[in-house]
Amino acid sequence: MKTFVAKEHELEKKWYLVDAENRILGRLASEIATRLRGKHKPIFTPHADTGDFIVVINADKVALTGSKWDNKIYYRHSGYLGGLKQISAKRLIEKKPTDLLRYAVKGMLPRTSLGRRQLTKLKIYAGTAHPHEAQQPEKLEI
Repeated sequence: MKTFVAKEHELEKKWYLVDAENRILGRLASEIATRLRGKHKPIFTPHADTGDFIVVINADKVALTGSKWDNKIYYRHSGYLGGLKQISAKRLIEKKPTDLLRYAVKGMLPRTSLGRRQLTKLKIYAGTAHPHEAQQPEKLEI
């Protein structure tokens, strides 16, 4: 018996709609990362993109437990001396409400070119409106 190897151009990718309102950030992000990679499918192949497209609405209403709104800090560095910047989760959701979920999912994907390609299949919107009605996304309960 031969081992089945999925080929990306032969797969049909589905579109799913996820409502992030009152969902815990980490639990939601881990399920989204699993679906983006395609690990929920029996034809999962680690070196091929077998995942589906995910459209997330209400990303600005995601929940964090405990005192993480004030204590969770996101860092970035400009590359220059003294160029370390930091922002709390509360300030980040006020400035860019979609980035909180995007950073959480990005941390759960592989740090390779395949992981970067899989992240492009994630579409995040702060409100309830999204421009992907033509793809007819199925509602996904997580």
